[in-house]
Amino acid sequence: MIRGRRKECEAVDGLLAHARTRRSGVLVVRGEAGIGKTELLKYARDNAAGFRTVHTVGVESEIGFAFAGLHQLCAPLLDRIDALAEPQQDALGVAFGLRAGRPPDPFLVGLATLSLLAEASEEQPLLCLVDDAQWLDHVSAQVLMFVARRLHAERVALIFGLRDPVPDLSVARAAVGLPELRLNGLSDADARALLATAVLAPLDKGVHDQVIAESRGNPLALLELSRHAEPAGLAGGFGLPDAMSVPERIEERFQHRSAVLPAQTRLLLLVAAAEQSGDPALLWRAAGHLGIRPEAAAPAEEAELVEIGTRVRFSHPLVRSAVYRAAKPAERRRAHGALAAATDPGADPDRRAWHRAQAVLGPNETAAAELERSADRARERGGLAASAAFLERATALTPQPADRSRRALAAAQAKLRSGAPKEASGLLAVAVAGQLDVRDRARAELLRAEIAFQVSRGGVAPRMLLDVAKTFTPLDPLFAREVYLQAMEAAVHAGALDPGRVVVEAAEAARGAPPPPSPPRPADLLLDGLVTRFSEGSVASVPALRRAVQAYRDHRTGAEDDDQRGLWLACRAALGMYDNESARELLDRKIRAARRSGALDALAMALNFQATVLISFGDLTRAAELVVEADAIVEAIGSVPRPHGGLLLAAWRGRQTEARELAAGMIKEATERGEGAVVTFARYTLAVLHNGHGDYKAALDAATLPAEYDELSHTGIALPELVEAAVRTGETSRAAHALELLGEYARTDGMPWARGFAARSRAITSTGPAAEELYREAIEQFAAGRMMTDLGRAHLVYGEWLRREGRRQDAREQLRTAHEKLSAMGAEAFVVRAARELRATGEQPRKRTTAQAADSLTAHELQIARLVAAGATSKEVGAQLYLSPRTIDAHLRNIFRKLGITSRRQLRTVLLS
Repeated sequence: MIRGRRKECEAVDGLLAHARTRRSGVLVVRGEAGIGKTELLKYARDNAAGFRTVHTVGVESEIGFAFAGLHQLCAPLLDRIDALAEPQQDALGVAFGLRAGRPPDPFLVGLATLSLLAEASEEQPLLCLVDDAQWLDHVSAQVLMFVARRLHAERVALIFGLRDPVPDLSVARAAVGLPELRLNGLSDADARALLATAVLAPLDKGVHDQVIAESRGNPLALLELSRHAEPAGLAGGFGLPDAMSVPERIEERFQHRSAVLPAQTRLLLLVAAAEQSGDPALLWRAAGHLGIRPEAAAPAEEAELVEIGTRVRFSHPLVRSAVYRAAKPAERRRAHGALAAATDPGADPDRRAWHRAQAVLGPNETAAAELERSADRARERGGLAASAAFLERATALTPQPADRSRRALAAAQAKLRSGAPKEASGLLAVAVAGQLDVRDRARAELLRAEIAFQVSRGGVAPRMLLDVAKTFTPLDPLFAREVYLQAMEAAVHAGALDPGRVVVEAAEAARGAPPPPSPPRPADLLLDGLVTRFSEGSVASVPALRRAVQAYRDHRTGAEDDDQRGLWLACRAALGMYDNESARELLDRKIRAARRSGALDALAMALNFQATVLISFGDLTRAAELVVEADAIVEAIGSVPRPHGGLLLAAWRGRQTEARELAAGMIKEATERGEGAVVTFARYTLAVLHNGHGDYKAALDAATLPAEYDELSHTGIALPELVEAAVRTGETSRAAHALELLGEYARTDGMPWARGFAARSRAITSTGPAAEELYREAIEQFAAGRMMTDLGRAHLVYGEWLRREGRRQDAREQLRTAHEKLSAMGAEAFVVRAARELRATGEQPRKRTTAQAADSLTAHELQIARLVAAGATSKEVGAQLYLSPRTIDAHLRNIFRKLGITSRRQLRTVLLS
């Protein structure tokens, strides 16, 4: 045990014990510098009997190297890479610069890393240690935090050492929610006991007390202060304490220890501190360029500052930073120059370029050009953050104003793509302050608008994008059309929170844009359809938008096409035309492309979107599976939650508390971001919820905004909610306009869903034989379009009408059908309403006499069961759900136990019966 760390050591022991029994675990050890994080990681390593151990250390000076930290961790395991699926092999190979290929998504690299760790743990348990995680390069941190959230049933223990407070806030955010162990200062008794073991000669009591007091329980501070605790220096306990924090004091002590070493030893230490790879061969080659002899290492090793063996290891991460910070700028440049000269330009051109860039004094075009080429290579490996870092440094070194502005603009673009809009703004300011040609200045304005859109979906972004589109019209007509589409998308996002109705202005401006090429691209057709939609109205736009949606369905030239911006708008347009089948097909394609590329953020969005579509088909169970998967992805990657599917699912299931809380959170956050489309969607779902529970006044209030605002996808489906609520509350005049719109949609659109909505809504406002005919028409149309949730509701409102007409027997038939259909899909609020109406006719609603076998499974287990029942292997299921095959097998054991079966063949029988 480490002194004063019994509970912490026991936590590590427990983690290792679980890993031995195939229960993977993760621990984030947090605390200030010197508090004992590294010692606890060493304790784990020393007590991991039977484990294979791999480790990596983040280094501040290397934070710009994409995948550097991950490569260091995985390098000893790459002999198992052939066991991975081919896309995963390619992703790791490209990320680590071992092969050429398309830039991999970081989360495909994450899945590959997860699979690699799982494969390695088959042979023996695996311990992964990540020290100084706050200095990992951005993409390595992102991947490892993702892996940490997906480890379950392997034999892997993953421990992070993370400085507190964390210098890199993105790492702090990524670590939120992981099991955490916070190290505080030692107790006074433990501090005194540790000091007694460190100082053999007796100390003056005043000196002893001052060392204890100034260390504040920080073990490394205690040892470093005691090492130099001379009575004269500390004035017998009466010296004035300085204002430095404990970590700064520790670093200063390391600087004192290195300062007394011979000059050649200090220079060797500096070279080692400037190079993160830990490669002793590279260190000695660089030392040779500086004329440093091998015996120069001995004094540093005797001072317990560094160990040079098969790898170069500092005794503590703070030694590295202390040595590097203590050096004068000229000394640092000399060390980096030697490392650049010692690095093979063919084997590691990026490391050579980085060191060379740190070695030059003042602007240097050669070094800047090398960094620009490194940025290109980093981008090709999927390292956007690293690419941005290379370009940022290249900008600083560029002598010519025009080249400097061009590189600053490229760096700003890379910063934005890597999720750093604030840093992108700073570089953009550098770019526009210099010399840009007309086209690049227009691109700079486009980037400024994109930054605004990322920070706030509404606000000024739509108008900024519109202005940029106008600027590009004479410069690049084809590209101008793409920017107009961006402006339209931003305006649609702003929705009801855009009082200036920029979407209408954008439509009018885009109408005068140059014509599309021949034949037009799907995005061109979509732009033309949207222009018609927002300048002439929804009904007039149906033919053009239908051509655009069909063009997207027909356009299958490659995975890259599935990532077009317009695809999302095409899905929304399809829903706005009641064409759920097209929306489902396009989203299926988007989901497949996102799974293939590992684009998890896009996958979570597509899954949520698809869940809302599946609800209209009555497949609430499958929708719930997609929501669970999307939520798990969002948690794993730390992205912004998008509970659209979960909210609509809660509304149809009648879960009032859950739906209201989700809607309130969505409306609050969306209002702050200026994202009116989210506000209208949330209010539409509340209208469904309240209509289900018969709270028609609340439903009418909720449906008003989405029904009045001309949305791409929410208006049409909100209109029937408003009609039903308005009629039930006696506000029939408010339903008139909605009925008129629904009638126009039905006549122009021709889709069964639109005709069903129109018929059902007119029936609710009608009487006598006309009403009955309309109810039957609605049922026929919804059945033809397989819109099962609305079909169930059509039977319900028809039955309610029949009961009020005094036709109890006919009412029972419709209400019984409604109750059965709505019960089967789990639309509980409407089930309760149907049951209430049935009892009013004198019939007790039937309860489900036999529970389906799958009812005992969670949504996540049901998703796994369906995939396995369809014939997928554990490896294939794991690749789709971003879990290891071993974890899938563990879930299958639970599934088999719950269902009382023992084989995959039986699983197919149970799920299909």
